[in-house]
Amino acid sequence: MMTNTIVLPALPFASDALAPYISANTLGFHHGKHHNAYVTKLNELIKGTPFENMDLDGIVRASAGGKGPAPVFNNAAQVWNHSFFWKSLRPQGGGKPKGTLLSLIEKSFGGFDAFREKLLNLSIGHFGSGWSWLVQEGDALSLVSTANAETPMTQGKNPLLTIDLWEHAYYLDYQNLRKNYVEAVLDHLINWDFAEERLGNKI
Repeated sequence: MMTNTIVLPALPFASDALAPYISANTLGFHHGKHHNAYVTKLNELIKGTPFENMDLDGIVRASAGGKGPAPVFNNAAQVWNHSFFWKSLRPQGGGKPKGTLLSLIEKSFGGFDAFREKLLNLSIGHFGSGWSWLVQEGDALSLVSTANAETPMTQGKNPLLTIDLWEHAYYLDYQNLRKNYVEAVLDHLINWDFAEERLGNKI
C-alpha cells in the first residue's frame, strides 16, 4: 500500500515579507524550526501504523478526541494549524474585509469594530499556549480559542482564520507583549481574501 510522507509546506510569502510586524528571524525559527519539528516528529510517529496511509487531514480527524495516540494528534494538529496560520497572513493585510465576509461579521458581531475588540480580547485572555479562530457554523460566524494543538476543524466548525498564540510566534519580536503582536496581525497582516475563499467550506 502506498504511504504518505507529511512535508513542510513552503511559506506563501518571502521570509522578510511580514516585517516589521513579524520579522524574518521569527519566521526562521517559527516555520523552519518549530513547524518543521512537528512535521519530522509526526512522520516518525506514524511510520508503520495505519496513519501512514492517511493525508494530514485524515490523521488529525482519526486521532482527535482520544481516538488515536495523543502524540500523533498533537503533532498532526500542530502541523495543520501552522499551515493554516501562514495562509491567514499576508503582506499589506489587515484592515477590513469586504463583501460577503464583512456582511457576515457585521451581522454576527454587531459591527467590525466590535468583532476586532472581541477577537483581540479573546486572544489576549487565552491562558497559555493555543490559537484564536474565526469560524463559520452554518450562516453565522463566531470566535473560539483552542488550547495547545486543538483545532475547530475536528469540532464541525469551518475555520476561516487563526492567530497563533504560542509564545514562539511572537516572543522574539514582542517579548511578553501578546497584545501588541495580536494588534499588529489584525491591523497589518490578516489575510481577509483567504477567509473569504473559505466561506461555505465543508467540514
